[in-house]
Amino acid sequence: QVQLVESGGGSVEAGGSLRLSCAASGFTVGAFSMGWFRQAAGKEREGVAVLDMNGYIGFADSVKGRFTISQDMAENTLYLEMNSLKTEDTAMYYCAAAPRPLLGWGLDRDKYDYWGQGTQVTVSS
Repeated sequence: QVQLVESGGGSVEAGGSLRLSCAASGFTVGAFSMGWFRQAAGKEREGVAVLDMNGYIGFADSVKGRFTISQDMAENTLYLEMNSLKTEDTAMYYCAAAPRPLLGWGLDRDKYDYWGQGTQVTVSS
C-alpha cells in the first residue's frame, strides 16, 4: 500500500538550513504529484511546495527563494531543502501524494490522497 515516511526535521537557529526527506513506498514518486505542507501550533495546515507529476513546481509566497523541492527517482524519495530558516517556519512538516496532475492546485491540501506522519521543524531566534 502507499506509505510516506518523513525525516530530517530538528531544531536549528534562524538563518540555518535543513533538508527534509519523504521516503515513498507502494508507488513511484515520479508518477504522482507530490507536495510538502506544514502546520504550526494553532494554525491550519498550509501548502509549502508542490512537484507536480508533469514537472510543474510551485511554492508558497512565504518560502519562495528559500525552499527547494526535488525528488530522487532511484531512492523514490521527495526532498525539501530549506535555507535561511525563520522562526515562523516552525511547524510540523508533512509530505503528501496524489495520483493526478495538480498544477496550480498543488498547494491545496484537499487535492491529496495520501499523507505521511510528519516531522517537526523548530527554528529558534
